[in-house]
Amino acid sequence: LQCWEVREHNSSEWCHFIRSNPDCRLDGGFLDYLDGVFCVFPPRLLPLAVTLYALWLLYLFIILGVTAEKFFCPNLSAISTNLKLSHNVAAFSLTSPLHGVTFLAFGNGAPDVFSAVVAFSNPRTAGLAIGAIFGAGVFVTTVVAGGIALVKPFTAASRPFLRDVIFYMVAVFLTFVVLYLGRIRLGEALGYLGLYVFYVLTVVLCTWIHRRQRGDGLAPPRPWEPEIPADVEEPEPSGTNSGDYGEEYRPLLPSQETSLHILTTALSPLDHRKWRRKPWYWRLFKAFKVPVELVLLLTVPVVDPDKDDLNWRRPLNCLHILTSPLLCVLTLKSGTYGLYQIQGVFPVWGLVTLVGSALALIIFITTSNEEPPKYHCVFAFLGFLASAMWINAAATELVNILRTLGVIFQLSNTVLGLTLLAWGNSIGGKGSAAPQCPPGTPWGPPALLKVSFSSSTDTFSDLTMARQGYPRMAFSACFGGIIFNILVGVGLGCLLQLTSSQPLVKLEPDSPLVWVLAGALGLSLVFSFVTVPAQCFQLGKVYGVCLLTYYLLFLCVALLTEFRVIHFSTP
Repeated sequence: LQCWEVREHNSSEWCHFIRSNPDCRLDGGFLDYLDGVFCVFPPRLLPLAVTLYALWLLYLFIILGVTAEKFFCPNLSAISTNLKLSHNVAAFSLTSPLHGVTFLAFGNGAPDVFSAVVAFSNPRTAGLAIGAIFGAGVFVTTVVAGGIALVKPFTAASRPFLRDVIFYMVAVFLTFVVLYLGRIRLGEALGYLGLYVFYVLTVVLCTWIHRRQRGDGLAPPRPWEPEIPADVEEPEPSGTNSGDYGEEYRPLLPSQETSLHILTTALSPLDHRKWRRKPWYWRLFKAFKVPVELVLLLTVPVVDPDKDDLNWRRPLNCLHILTSPLLCVLTLKSGTYGLYQIQGVFPVWGLVTLVGSALALIIFITTSNEEPPKYHCVFAFLGFLASAMWINAAATELVNILRTLGVIFQLSNTVLGLTLLAWGNSIGGKGSAAPQCPPGTPWGPPALLKVSFSSSTDTFSDLTMARQGYPRMAFSACFGGIIFNILVGVGLGCLLQLTSSQPLVKLEPDSPLVWVLAGALGLSLVFSFVTVPAQCFQLGKVYGVCLLTYYLLFLCVALLTEFRVIHFSTP
């Protein structure tokens, strides 16, 4: 029996049905949401359970956004800097685009990719991944792209636009073929990743050719874009203490601080002076984020190459030596490895605690508060691993709670993916780098690069970029960023499930809605591919209205298909 059939039984049988049906088993995660809603809550309190689950779902999106923006992306940037991939002006010709389409794309697409990997790990939730990837693609290429054209009419960059749309159409076609076949083997999974590598090489090659053609210099500013001086490099705010935690109030004269004061200051996620300046809605949202930020500050180190001290906080970083490995072993496989008893006597988490405490004590004794040690870059790798484990744990809970809501409301995973998961991952908060400055403000190529590849599916930051005078960058992010999500999300998600005993991953569509999604995304890309060059790449309000209308029509058809008002014959 399918798990969603539980609602067709008498309410007194719900708990027995859930606990005895293998289809109702949730893989991974710390909480059994199905058991909670059908066994813990009485039937008359089902609306209360649904409300609590919906609020927890929103909070999981906040956890994903905060972790990616303030911890995952800064550490990823620090790692790329230590690997000599920094995007300074001297190396801007080749390393910048490589950095943008690899490290920055991974940083901003981490929540989407982790959600896809978790969803593909179970055939029952694979529809969530397909729905989210296709749904986010339709949303970003219509609503976000159309909103940018409405906010600020502009002239699109012709060659990058055509390149990205062609690659995205190839990726969508490849996914359509895989869905039609109903399975993906090792060759197809490697094909996804290989196509993304080819895309990265194409971006680098096109950038090199373009710069050779214009004489290795920055092109003169056109009427539709602000001037970008070549000799200005504005340091980008990054790290957890850049804006929210009072970095602007650094004292003019350095003073000797005690370790206790450094620890309490570093663990404070709230700046009281900034709190008083902000409006009430910012304070409300910040109050929700404070518990998450506090736990993350305790468990995830952040290295900031833009600071003189590299964000070295000796007492807190020594504490991270203990808390970060503990976090990793207790979240890996939902704590299965961390709770494992060595020889049936000593738990793994106990061993990690002993080793971590010893290392933390050694580092505390051999370092000082004023100067970071030479091996401080290692903390960036530790922070990257710890933040990735946080994102993976939150993505696992997210997938499980979405599946539970699908069982409660008898909805397919695909419709949940194209609505809740796609909207949540696309609307905002994932490592966005929208420039908070008025149009024409001189800021250099590094900041420009990070904006152009950042906010891959971040609606708010894309619209903010357009409103502040950078619509071309925001529009490029709509088509360039989501290429990473579909190719790496599907390719890596399926590749990790392939083993010698499981040579293929089944991708059987759980409803005809999958074909509506694939067709809608392909049609929206073809529409932009034809109409944008036809308008000589001059995009205005008519183009924006057409895209928004298209998305509303798509949403109506998708919902009518889900509720079986419209019937389609599936392949």
